[in-house]
Amino acid sequence: MKRTLKVGIAPREAIARYTRDVVAGRGRRTADDPDIWFTSVESFAKVLSERNRELLALIAERQPDSLDALAATSGRAKSNLSRTLHTMARYGLVRLEKGAGRKIKPVVTFERIELRLALAA
Repeated sequence: MKRTLKVGIAPREAIARYTRDVVAGRGRRTADDPDIWFTSVESFAKVLSERNRELLALIAERQPDSLDALAATSGRAKSNLSRTLHTMARYGLVRLEKGAGRKIKPVVTFERIELRLALAA
């Protein structure tokens, strides 16, 4: 498990430019660069709301073997959990592993989140 997930917030154009430069060899990714990007503080806050951070902590602590088990433990509807976890998986916040049978096991991929936000362009 990765210890710290570095999150950056920048305009879509800046993220695209950074990505193009790294891919084209005009820039290098450093250890200080964010692992994931959000285009606004609002989008970051929506994905990592207090309720969703509590869900991540619950997954890390209890290590449920399926969405059904997580739904029972969290008190959240399975359909809601599925949507939330798929969004989190797109950002690399969780990994959804195939479990026994058709079960999907959520796994948290980090211990802490570090937010990097430039105050000036």
